[in-house]
Amino acid sequence: MITIRKATVADRDPVWQIIREVISGGDTYVFDPASPKEKMLAYWFDPEKHTYVAVDNDDVAGTFVIRDNQPDLGAHVANGAYMISSKAAGRGIGKLMGEYSLQEAKHLGYKAMQFNFVVKSNRRAVQLWQKLGFDIIGEIPDAFNHQQNGFTNAYIMYRKL
Repeated sequence: MITIRKATVADRDPVWQIIREVISGGDTYVFDPASPKEKMLAYWFDPEKHTYVAVDNDDVAGTFVIRDNQPDLGAHVANGAYMISSKAAGRGIGKLMGEYSLQEAKHLGYKAMQFNFVVKSNRRAVQLWQKLGFDIIGEIPDAFNHQQNGFTNAYIMYRKL
């Protein structure tokens, strides 16, 4: 059974393993595949973020963060980032994390959620967010330097809560 909870200090190493695996391909996240552990954990566990893990039988299978999309007068719109271990892929954990994050964002007082940068070629993510009610509200040409396919577009996706 998958449970989702706030991340703790004890989750840092398994979360790092997921981050390292996800960014290593250079095909879905803007981070340099060679980014060091300290940099990535400082980003993911930044005190300005709400960090969560999806746990399957005591193993961290996925992680996500919720934060203000913009400061001050834009802080009522949430932003999120999601990563799943390849061992857990295809089991609906991404959908569970997405649904949970939408409920949690509303609980935290956000009025909407916006993703500023969803790589267009990341079809699984785009389709998931559309199934969860997100609309593509913009497209940024050649925004992402895909490590296998060269420059590709990125979407801006939005959903009211």
